[in-house]
Amino acid sequence: MGDNFFDDLQKIKAGLVKIPKFWDGKTAILEMKNAGGKHWRQMEWMGFYFEFLCEKYLKNVLSFHEKKYGNVSFDGFGRIPLDFKAHAMNTNSHKIIVNDLEAILSAVEEFGVVGLVIAVGKVKYNDEARVFQKWHQVLKGGKSKYEKDRIARGAWSRLRKVSVDLAQISFLKIDEKVLEKAGSFQKDFRNSGGGSRREKLLIDLEKMDENIVDVLEF
Repeated sequence: MGDNFFDDLQKIKAGLVKIPKFWDGKTAILEMKNAGGKHWRQMEWMGFYFEFLCEKYLKNVLSFHEKKYGNVSFDGFGRIPLDFKAHAMNTNSHKIIVNDLEAILSAVEEFGVVGLVIAVGKVKYNDEARVFQKWHQVLKGGKSKYEKDRIARGAWSRLRKVSVDLAQISFLKIDEKVLEKAGSFQKDFRNSGGGSRREKLLIDLEKMDENIVDVLEF
């Protein structure tokens, strides 16, 4: 794994210890919007907000979206490529979709390891009246094409995350051993235009204990 990863880790921890513990969905979305962020319209705001916070609190530590393999970039880069993810602890699934599989393979080949920074918290979901969802929809200027297509298909609408109470941030190493036991997501999937979707790395957090390098508790 190398000392370079630990050098990054200590600096990252020192920055992320300052981030807010409670994330209100409306406040987070408005903060991203007012800062000119690209992802405030996204339904799954939790992950994008964590990435936004990482860029805010680690701006003097890392560069962002600069390390690329083809058209695929990593969220952050210090001594090694890094990805930032957020995960709800009160869920039945403990699997996380990471980055493009081919890019991760290339990064592990070049650096020996990729760092995964995961914010884990207890999530509160939208009520049955979907007040939060309707608020976000109005803020975006109406239903998106994705939402209109979902309604036309008669597909089920997932409850949206309203808030997150951050419990911990885990730091994981993705190396060759992880890649050997991890799965993939979107293999053989097609997008709406008929083209194939790029395969992504899928990891099960319940099988990653030995790869957790450090944990920041809140």
